[in-house]
Amino acid sequence: MTATRISSSAPWFSTNPSKRWGELFFLCYTPFWLTLSLGIVVPFRLYESFTELEYLLLGLVSAVPSFLIPLLVVGKADSGLCWKDRYWVKANLWIIIFSYVGNYFWTHYFFTVLGASYTFPSWKMNDVPHTTFLLTHVCFQFYHVTSNITLRKLRYAITDLPESIQWVTEAAWILALSYFIAYLETIAISNFPYYEFVDRASMYKVGSLFYAIYFIVSFPMFLRIDEKPGDPWDLPRVAIDALGAAMLVTIILDLWRIFLGPIIPVSDEKQCFQPGLPWFSRNSSVA
Repeated sequence: MTATRISSSAPWFSTNPSKRWGELFFLCYTPFWLTLSLGIVVPFRLYESFTELEYLLLGLVSAVPSFLIPLLVVGKADSGLCWKDRYWVKANLWIIIFSYVGNYFWTHYFFTVLGASYTFPSWKMNDVPHTTFLLTHVCFQFYHVTSNITLRKLRYAITDLPESIQWVTEAAWILALSYFIAYLETIAISNFPYYEFVDRASMYKVGSLFYAIYFIVSFPMFLRIDEKPGDPWDLPRVAIDALGAAMLVTIILDLWRIFLGPIIPVSDEKQCFQPGLPWFSRNSSVA
């Protein structure tokens, strides 16, 4: 079979029925929360009257249906499967772990390396708004499903090329897609005035590359869930994989912080030249 024929018949979605249904669901669900946030709340400046409660409700209304809908409206592909074997459950668990670590820990790199800050009223965990934990979940689901379908198509298209060319091509695509998504998100929320940057131009160009590190690691790892026929993942494996991806991203981000430092001048209390993780005070001591 020629490469052309393979490419033309390559599926965008998984051949695993449960995974295919899950990917289609997450894509179809995206317009709902995207329209709510960027099509209603931001353009009409509804956030100007929001308190902590309204911001939390916005996050809950955006994220909770991604769990409830497939639980209540069971797809035909999932009807014969136990809930823990359904792809949407595994995908949600992976993203929950990865996005939680991203918000709880990596947001502080945005504070100390990129000069970002949240100024809207919100209840927080580790100085990060609860709303961002929830919105990040649905954002990351969309990003990773998009990566899945494009990487799958690409792999079929280059299957007859030498292995080294396949590796370089796939790596280049992951880098390009990661940077594009990171840049696009930064542009998309630019009209929301309460997520601020010291230097927005530097954030667009260099900060987007810093953000893209998340996806350079996560995109190829997320694709692996239930991708190979006859190799279904269980939930412990999903959790361990997500934690492994999160640890690798943490290492890379901290290497940037130590060796490259912030992309713009930041205030003394946010300086990130001290050793250790950026949310550890340089003056703290071990009891």
